[in-house]
Amino acid sequence: MKTITLTLFLFVSSWVSATEIVYKPINPSFGGNPLNASMLLNKANSQNKHRAPVIEKSYGERFQESLERTYLNRMVREISDMAFGDDVEDSIFNEDSVFVSGEYEIQVITSTPDSITVQIKHINNGDTTIIEVPRFG
Repeated sequence: MKTITLTLFLFVSSWVSATEIVYKPINPSFGGNPLNASMLLNKANSQNKHRAPVIEKSYGERFQESLERTYLNRMVREISDMAFGDDVEDSIFNEDSVFVSGEYEIQVITSTPDSITVQIKHINNGDTTIIEVPRFG
């Protein structure tokens, strides 16, 4: 009986093979599949209880911001037109144009034919940034 059991054990064990156990992380930060990143981020965002405060602005404040953005875009467009030699007939700039937006005062000085100087000054603390744009053409 022992020989049959031993023979049967040896016969069955030759078919059984074992491999090593390999740990594969899920998180892509630790070497896991990068396709898991969006799933993990969505799961973390759904558990997040912190929300940024929503500040509602009045119609007047939104209108003022829109006007300021439009004016600043026009200033940048005209400065680039002047810098690259395009003829600006209806310029919003006089000799020294000053525009006040929130806490900033923007002054455009076009005094030299070689460059355009823009001075941005923080009204509250007096910090000043000067930008010189060379003229081409």
